[in-house]
Parts: sequence; C-alpha cells; structure tokens
Amino acid sequence: MATQNIQLVVLDMAGTTILDEHEVEHCFKIAAQKNGLLSSDERILALQGYAKLYVFQTLWAEQLGENDPTIPLRAANSYLDFTHILEDHYKNNEVKPTEGCIELFHYLHNQGIYIALTTGFYRKVANIILEKIGWGKTLNHNYMNIQNKSGIHLSVCPDEVNGIGRPAPNMIELAMSRFGITDKSRVINVGDTPVDLAFGKNAGVRLALGVCNGTHSREQLEAHPHDGLLNNIADLIPIIEKMNHEKI
Repeated sequence: MATQNIQLVVLDMAGTTILDEHEVEHCFKIAAQKNGLLSSDERILALQGYAKLYVFQTLWAEQLGENDPTIPLRAANSYLDFTHILEDHYKNNEVKPTEGCIELFHYLHNQGIYIALTTGFYRKVANIILEKIGWGKTLNHNYMNIQNKSGIHLSVCPDEVNGIGRPAPNMIELAMSRFGITDKSRVINVGDTPVDLAFGKNAGVRLALGVCNGTHSREQLEAHPHDGLLNNIADLIPIIEKMNHEKI
C-alpha cells in the first residue's frame, strides 16, 4: 500500500477556517483610533495575519518615525485596547466556519491527515474562538489531540514559539514536530493573507496556497509568491487527491 503523500494540512484561523467579514480589522481600527494611530483601512488590511503587537509597532513607526522613543509604550497601550475589544467581539458574536471548511475537515479526517490551525492571535483569544466553534473541547494542555475524529488535531499561536509570528516558519515547524513529521513535502499550508503565503514559502512546505473567500481577494493575493489560489478551502480536496495518486 502506498504511503500517504500528505500527512499534515496547516490552516490559518480568521478568514481561512473561521468566517471573518473584516471584523478583526474593525476591532483593530477602533483601538488604533482610540490611541491616535491614523492608519488607513488598506494599510491595516495589508498587515492582516501578522502578530498584532508587531502590527501596532510597525504602524506607530510609520506614523512617528522609527526612532521615536514613545513607540514601545504607544504600541503596548494600543495592543492592550485591541485585545479587550477583540475578546469582547468574539465572546458576544457567533463564530462560524468558512464556506468549504467543514467539507475539508471531513475529508482530511477520512484520509487520516492531521489538521493544525495557526494564527496571528494570542492564545487567550484563539481559545475563545476554538471553544465557541467547538474545536477546542478535546484538546490537551498542549492544545493537541492526535486522536480527534472531528475538529482539529492541533492549535498553534505565536505564544507557543516565543512570540514569533508569521512570516517566520516557527509555528509550522512546531506543528510538524508535534506530529513527528520531518518531511516538508508532506505538508501543505493555506491562508487568506499575503503573510500566510510567505509563511508557507518560508517553511519550505510542499504547497503554500491562498484562499480567496477570506480577507483578501484573488487579485490582492495574486501579486505575492504562491503555489495556487483556491476559491474556498474545499478546493484543496482534489489537489490532495491528485497528490496521493502520485509518487514523491
């Protein structure tokens, strides 16, 4: 019997597996305005997928100049306000999967392929989302359940890799190590932002794919290096089917 070609699919959360109609950007914008940070909607969108404290640091440096001594405190205060706004949003609103997500999860479980979610969110808000959608109920203290028959097998946040977010490959590398996978050609990464594409490329996985029904359109993703763009993540199914009939 042939060995399964793909062993792990790494998926982003907000916009890729969790429906995001620009709510995260809206929460970010409220926190920015409260603190006097004057960034455009387009600039905030362009930085989706990065660790959020890093985004505030970047935007404050753009507004004030990189050498302004007040940037660390301004970024910290803005980020703190953002965390409260974002947590309240997810606590008080329905959390739903994206189109194609449940279909893909069902297929991956049937194929014995692991599902890992990565995110630019910090652990507390990721847990709120996972609990509300029901994917976190059986995860252990390492946010993992290798035996799961539904939902996910692993959740990874920047918190678990010393705060190092995308596009550094650390979260993908941690996911691989948790499952004992060493062959990057057996891993696929999918996300809905340019930094998700860079994340997969930097990790050197088999495919770094973009999904076009999240926070970025096909046109916005097309300009960045990628291995393919999907209308929704269920489009990954025929790609894996084709791979699993090939020999690596």
